[in-house]
Amino acid sequence: MAARRGSAPKLGDVLLVTGAESFLADRAVRSAIAAVSKGSSDVEVTDYDASTLDVGVFAELTGPSLFASERVLVMRFLENLPSEMAPHLIEYAGSPSDDVLVVLVHSGGQKGKGVLDKLRKASVNEVVATAPKTWELPQFVAGEIRLHGGTVDEGAASALVDAVGHDLRALAGACSQLVSDSGGQAVTAELIGQYFGGRAEVTSFAVADAAIAGRTEPALEQLRWALDCGVAPVLVTSAMAGGLRGLAKYASAPSGMREADLAREVGVPPWKLKQLKQQARGWTPGGLATAIKAVAQADADVKGASGDAGYALERMVLTITRSHGRR
Repeated sequence: MAARRGSAPKLGDVLLVTGAESFLADRAVRSAIAAVSKGSSDVEVTDYDASTLDVGVFAELTGPSLFASERVLVMRFLENLPSEMAPHLIEYAGSPSDDVLVVLVHSGGQKGKGVLDKLRKASVNEVVATAPKTWELPQFVAGEIRLHGGTVDEGAASALVDAVGHDLRALAGACSQLVSDSGGQAVTAELIGQYFGGRAEVTSFAVADAAIAGRTEPALEQLRWALDCGVAPVLVTSAMAGGLRGLAKYASAPSGMREADLAREVGVPPWKLKQLKQQARGWTPGGLATAIKAVAQADADVKGASGDAGYALERMVLTITRSHGRR
């Protein structure tokens, strides 16, 4: 589970988010932004890839701004920070700007550990995103449902894990959907069976696998079948996001790593590396970036930005399959 060390983030802080569980890491980033912005649109948020950072860009991102008095800089993939930038980042962490919250996201693994150790010595706050053990997943479900204002008993929480699987993003999406549609009543095993019936994990991940493989017609067929079976649209976007995120981490991992180290670096069980290796052959960095953006848009659409979730998902699938192999 995500564990925080220190107080809530504020302007002038440096927050370190570490761990391979991307859903919890993403949630920690969103929570930090929300803590600073408090609903204000005046806060400027910049999302940046640490691998492309240089001294000039870093000074621009953390120095005084002409357009916003309060800013959040989210720097992802800290493990890929250029070595020449490490001293500048450590120095900044010791004396950060008062009007900027800097959130540093490290995806887990041993790469970049030296920078992490020095940041911790600088007494930055840290959120550790650790995946719950399998036996803890019903507790995670119960916590998610309470977060949305609902209630669930232990048996129903276990039933949801059985139906949806172990992906935290998919479980969280299912919890949100169930509380929204329960009409204020407790989330029961009967309601879970009505929505998912043990088929959600199979169908949503079948859509993702076909789309990531660039197989347009099978992906659309699986999508229509999933929706006809009552699979919540948010589970489809969750499965797609998880698949593409794992693929992006695999593609950017250093070559020559041992299988166990590579699995930790990517954040997947070792048996999944073979599948990722096959999938990676048809993707370029540009294509992956386009696909990930399409999933983000579809996720927003199915959560209320669009009135037609089915159309939003079809558009997502088409964009992803067309991005397969594109340079």
